[in-house]
Amino acid sequence: MSSFKELGLSPAMQANLDRLNYTQPTGIQVKAMPPAMAGRDVIAMAQTGSGKTAAFGIPLIEKLQPKQFAVQALVLCPTRELADQVAKALRELARAKENVKVLTLCGGVPIGPQIGSLSHGAHIVVGTPGRVEDHLRKGTLNLDRMKTLVLDEADRMLDMGFEEVMTSILSQTPRNRQTLLFSATWPDAIRTISERFQSEPEDVRVEAQESGPDIEELFYEIAPDQQVAAVAALLSRFQPSASLVFCTTKRDCDELADELSRLGFAALSLHGDLDQKDRDGTLVKFANQSCTVLVATDVAARGLDIKGLPLVINAEPARDPEVYTHRIGRTGRAGEQGHAITLCTPKQGHKITRLEADRAKSVEWGDTAGLLAERVRPVRPPMKTLCLAGGRKEKVRPGDVLGALTGDAGIPGSAVGKIDLFDFQCFVAVQVEWADKALARLEAGKVKGRKIRVRFA
Repeated sequence: MSSFKELGLSPAMQANLDRLNYTQPTGIQVKAMPPAMAGRDVIAMAQTGSGKTAAFGIPLIEKLQPKQFAVQALVLCPTRELADQVAKALRELARAKENVKVLTLCGGVPIGPQIGSLSHGAHIVVGTPGRVEDHLRKGTLNLDRMKTLVLDEADRMLDMGFEEVMTSILSQTPRNRQTLLFSATWPDAIRTISERFQSEPEDVRVEAQESGPDIEELFYEIAPDQQVAAVAALLSRFQPSASLVFCTTKRDCDELADELSRLGFAALSLHGDLDQKDRDGTLVKFANQSCTVLVATDVAARGLDIKGLPLVINAEPARDPEVYTHRIGRTGRAGEQGHAITLCTPKQGHKITRLEADRAKSVEWGDTAGLLAERVRPVRPPMKTLCLAGGRKEKVRPGDVLGALTGDAGIPGSAVGKIDLFDFQCFVAVQVEWADKALARLEAGKVKGRKIRVRFA
């Protein structure tokens, strides 16, 4: 499809798109718009910048009835910045029709003026989950006549801890609505929400399907006392945003993580001796980019779903080819190239021989002397984790924390990362340059109207 004219749009929308210089539809628009225009549910994999706002916005505007002054569409976004951006784009698209009112409902700003705006009516509401749920609870937002629900960057909303809130909102919308779900990745929770709240959705993916993971494998022979230096050199050379280092025993994990930390790397160990609270804290910090190196045993790493993992290091060879394949399969996902590096002492050489026999091809060996000459340059994590002494049992919600940070604390929503809620505590990732300010403001301020103890995790 080379033109928007082939989508059967109204003359007014076609003229408006010409004015906006929308010349050729993007891949996501070509695939998602026809089923969306036909009223079908859609689950679409789409990256930021792929044109997804127009992919759901054009069908949404086309079906709108301006004379029916009620909320006909709700768009949920993870942050205030994205909500503002989407609302602006929808207002531009809505020029194709007269008198369309688009309203944003986000946390971090007073709720009173929003209640006033809602009392005057709106056709489209764009908002963050926490604030939308606040309005539903207060009865100031009525979705009885809503026809279309859009979940934009649904995986990011899940990352920020909004799953329960999203589920609550979805359960308060008409059963016969159309649901359009856009996500950059496909975690199990996205599939669960789709299965529960969508009806036979059209599955749309615009990126080429990979025939297999794109992994560059390399092996280095080292002396037994060179392991720490070799791992540090690899981390310094590749500068990965996240890396998983495999060891055989719990003790090896602890010792290697300690040595890497001493060298300045943000490293944590993960193994079966950790209690659930420590395991949760470790995984939270790794997933939210406050820790860049996770040193783990095979058993502890089982079941980990880690997105965007550019580097896997085997600090020693896997015990058999099947375990090796499972280890390195964690990198090179979602169309990105991954690197899998294995360190091996002469005594462990038989494991590599067995791997070569299993694959019927030789492995590639790297220059150990060149590697060990690498200057140690620790990777600085982009985020720091704040731990709040309040969780689900105290009725703390992700929206409350996000509102406290982006409201009185004045932290931009884009600087707030993953929010993880547990029964008695909450972890929130904040960009390093904003972390001290966030801590100071939360210490001085309130969350949900009351003081909550906060510290760096």
